[in-house]
Amino acid sequence: MPENIPKHTKLLVISDTGMFYENGLTFAFGPVVKELTELDCFERIVWVGFNRIDQIGNKSYLEIKDPRISTKFLSNTGGKSLYLKLFIILRYPVYILKILKEILKSNYIHIRAPSHPAVITMFLSYFFPKKKFWFKYAGDWKGKAPFFYSLQRRWLKKLGKNSKITVNGIWPEQPDNILGFENPCLDAADRASGKSIIASKNIHNKIDYCFVGGLNENKGSLMLLKAIKAMDLPDKFGSLHIVGSGHMKNKLQKLAESTPINIIFHGSLPKDEVVKIYKQCHFLVLPSKSEGFPKVVGEAMNFGCVPIVSDISCIDQYVKDTTNGILIAPINVDAIINSLSMSMGFSKKAYREMIVYNFNLAERFTYDYYKKRIVFEIYN
Repeated sequence: MPENIPKHTKLLVISDTGMFYENGLTFAFGPVVKELTELDCFERIVWVGFNRIDQIGNKSYLEIKDPRISTKFLSNTGGKSLYLKLFIILRYPVYILKILKEILKSNYIHIRAPSHPAVITMFLSYFFPKKKFWFKYAGDWKGKAPFFYSLQRRWLKKLGKNSKITVNGIWPEQPDNILGFENPCLDAADRASGKSIIASKNIHNKIDYCFVGGLNENKGSLMLLKAIKAMDLPDKFGSLHIVGSGHMKNKLQKLAESTPINIIFHGSLPKDEVVKIYKQCHFLVLPSKSEGFPKVVGEAMNFGCVPIVSDISCIDQYVKDTTNGILIAPINVDAIINSLSMSMGFSKKAYREMIVYNFNLAERFTYDYYKKRIVFEIYN
């Protein structure tokens, strides 16, 4: 236990992360389960999230096995219709009371934004100047954003001295309480596995690609398939592995049938299965329209999968075009075609240099690095 965090300290986590009960067990969105489990600098963790029974069966959800973690469910709300948006507002009084009840019992509070629970906690933080609030903003901190996200960004910049905000990337002229923080996604076993994979990995006769993300308009999977269909593909272009789920799956599968390469749809997978995809593939392609900094980029770097990603948000602070990856700009089909064509022109020597560089850089996405920063920069 770090000396500057008292023993038996409880961390309260307030989020809109999905969780559900099934057969007496509690499941939640896998990457967040892993992240909280790794926070061994706290004796107890109380986690507030949204009840998402609609996610039962989703393989990206993991059982919460850590006995230190207990959960508190908020009723899930949300949707695109005006009625559903108004219903969220009607839920606010209930959310406020439940969140306030937990804040009263906690001194260290971690909030995941942008979200409705984050907005509520921003307001409540003014009434507890002696408690320590840490807001983690997961979206793009500088680019265009929907009104609700933009509102939260502006409010976060005006919070009191009892609040620290971590964001994706390092930006000029930020207040002292706003810190650039990497998203953790790698443990010691990942690093050891990645080192082993990197040792012998290179490009050969076939180059394989993967896409890891939601199958929706924002993540760019449709543009990727349109680009592949429009390309005059060389023989060295191997397979495309698509990992993820979403409402566009059927449309993408139909489009894939008319492409000349093998496209495999894996659906949502647990991390250990995604690692097998990274191991097999040479490049990760993620032509997103908006991002903070996707964890899959850090994961891909660790396992020798060179990122081909949109030049948005803070991504260019980690991926240098043609040095350790390829930046897609502008974000359209033609630019994706150019980026894929470029990826097939790297020599074996250049590819080896990229994956070694990325493996070393991926140390910044480890849980150990993350925990050290929390102890010495957040709750100090």
